[in-house]
Amino acid sequence: MAQSIKVPPVMPAVLNAEPTVSLPGKTNCLSQLAYVHRLRDSEANYNQHKYNLSMQMMRNREGLNFPLKMGMELFAARQVGRLPFLQSSNMMEDVLLGRDEMISFEDYLGVPENYEFMRQPHVVMEKSLGIL
Repeated sequence: MAQSIKVPPVMPAVLNAEPTVSLPGKTNCLSQLAYVHRLRDSEANYNQHKYNLSMQMMRNREGLNFPLKMGMELFAARQVGRLPFLQSSNMMEDVLLGRDEMISFEDYLGVPENYEFMRQPHVVMEKSLGIL
């Protein structure tokens, strides 16, 4: 009995299974069978893509001055930091990019940079100054 819906095969027809340990450049069975969704890379680069599109639109509308000024302000905002034992909230960068008024996925599910932890301040400062 034939199937009524034609579905293209997801799995490769032939697997290259070698008895030896595969090198990093070679493909193994797991890498041939592993399925990576197309949206994974799109979601990972969403903020950068959105920033590039808005800067391109501003360049077409306002000229080259605005994207250059915005880039310099972002560079300066990323240079500002706290003491080595305190985590930065990157508030200036969020304000410049307009992300300060949005609640996103990372805000309520906890990302590692938002975890509360405290290291010994004196040890961290001595290590950063090269004393320890």
